[in-house]
Order: sequence, then structure tokens, then C-alpha cells
Amino acid sequence: MTLPGHAFFGGRIVPYSEARVGVLTHGLNYGTGVFSGMRGYWNDEEQEVFVFRPADHYRRFLESAKMLGMELPWSARELAETATELVRTEGYREDCYLRSLAFYGDETVGVRLHDLTPQVSIVAIPYGRYIEKEEGAHATISSWRRVDDNAIPARGKIVGAYVNSALAKSEAMRAGFDDAIVLTNDGHVSEGSAANFMLVRNGVVITPPITDNILEGITRRTVMELLDKEMGVKVVERSVDRSEIYVADEALFVGTGVQIVAITRVDHRPVGTGRIGPIASALRELYFRVVRGQHPSYRHWCAGVYGPAAEPEKAAPKRRVDSSRLAI
Repeated sequence: MTLPGHAFFGGRIVPYSEARVGVLTHGLNYGTGVFSGMRGYWNDEEQEVFVFRPADHYRRFLESAKMLGMELPWSARELAETATELVRTEGYREDCYLRSLAFYGDETVGVRLHDLTPQVSIVAIPYGRYIEKEEGAHATISSWRRVDDNAIPARGKIVGAYVNSALAKSEAMRAGFDDAIVLTNDGHVSEGSAANFMLVRNGVVITPPITDNILEGITRRTVMELLDKEMGVKVVERSVDRSEIYVADEALFVGTGVQIVAITRVDHRPVGTGRIGPIASALRELYFRVVRGQHPSYRHWCAGVYGPAAEPEKAAPKRRVDSSRLAI
């Protein structure tokens, strides 16, 4: 992976080499942090990078921080402006990924969430596919269960909770699969290792509800709206049994990282025909038009980085690039 040239760290954009923390940092030792992942999409015709739904991502980021008792000094809009400024500083003219992190930065020992000071960082890197076989992924039902809301809030992107995802993902990949499908403690389908899950039966898209310990996914919300308004496909939120996957017509992972992935085999069983289905295929084509700013009805979801589309508001001085500190 290519390291970024810069990071938003300590309230300003600095060279990436200066964005460092100590090994006693609380967030590193105890997982007391939250994160957000966003994508920027290159539109070659307009020579523009569009960051997809940054304000929505940062609203969830702030909600996740609230779950850990963090009070951050920025609004979702200010963070979104900083993210686009960072991409502009990097000069990317390709698809990229933005990772934002809020973590307790105190160098101290002791498990707690009070009397600690949060720090925020943002980085942007070039990025392509998260799962290589987007049109035909093979998944397995994980032996690991999804974290429960009464243990670690599943609806937020809490750093420590992703050990659960890592266990499921590595177990699946070491067994020869592309990803895992994780169940709740009562045996219902929750989500993938790091993506929301949907299946298709008889022309209806079914997806687990928020109460089945899923992440409140922004891509999930996007896809549900596109299915309903643009494709005329009914979407039902309800608990999903494991065996329903084996008799589904189609199955999908949806998320910022995975984007739209067609699951064509689960536990060595074909899903539907064993190939990408018509709903997944049409949804992928529509989704990539939307995120690249090519669908006028959803242009408001796309924040341009360069040119007139960017329309950046004047950022607060503490978030501006410190040109005297940039690497030559």
C-alpha cells in the first residue's frame, strides 16, 4: 500500500511523517477510538474527484464518538470540508479512500472512557477493490458471532469492535473464501465481516434490520433508496435465517469498502445460478454512475474536490495547510 503524503493531525494538515503517536496511547492499547471510511471517485470526463456523502459519513462519525463519550470540536460539515481539502492537498486524480479516526490520545495506563482527551486524524490513499471478485465472491458462515449492542455498540464504527471482524475475515480467507457472513448470538444473519448484507428472493430485496447488530451503513441506505426509487425493487428489513441464504436468488455485500459485491457461492453452495444476478448487475451499474457524479438526481451526494464543483467554504485557520511544514 502506498503511504499518503499528508495527514490531518493535531488540528491541521501536516506531512504524514509527523502524524505519530506513542506506544502508550490509550486508543492503541484499549481500542478506545472510532473511525470512518469514505471513498473518493475519479470522474475522468469532468477531471474531478467526488467524495461520496462526506457529511453523512461524518454525522455517523460524530455519533460513534458520542458512544465513547467523546466531544469533538468540529461539525460534520467542517470535517467534510477538511477531508476534501486533504484530497486536494494530495492531488489525487484517481479513486481514493479516506480514513478518519477519533481516538483517546492520552499516553496512560488504565481502562476507562472518562478524563481522557480525544484526537482526530484523517488520511487519504489511492484505493481500488476491497474484495477482488466483486462480480462473484465466495463467502462462508463464520464460526464467530457478531458483537452484541449490549457488549460493544455494533451500530457505530468502534475501533476495538473490529477485532471481531478481523477474526471472521481471516478465518474465512484462510479457508479459501473471499469473506465471511456473521450471525447474531441468536443465529440470525447480521452482516459480512465489514459490510452490510442483502439477499434477493422472488424479486424482493431482504436485509437485516438495525436491531440485528448491524452497522448503520451509509452505503446500505444509499442502495435501499436506489433500489426503491430508481429500480422499482421492493426492499424489506427483517431478520434473516441462515438457511434463507441457501435458497436465495441473489446475495450481496454492500458497504463503502466493498462497494457492491455479488455473492455467488456460500459454503460451497451456489447462490441462485451461481453467477451475478440481474438485480446485483443493474445495481452495480447504477451505483457507480451515482458515486462518480454521473446521475443528476444524486449529484448532491457528491462533494467535488477540484474546480467549481468543490465550492469550498473558507476553512478555519487551524485546519489550513501549514505550508512551512510540508515536505519538499
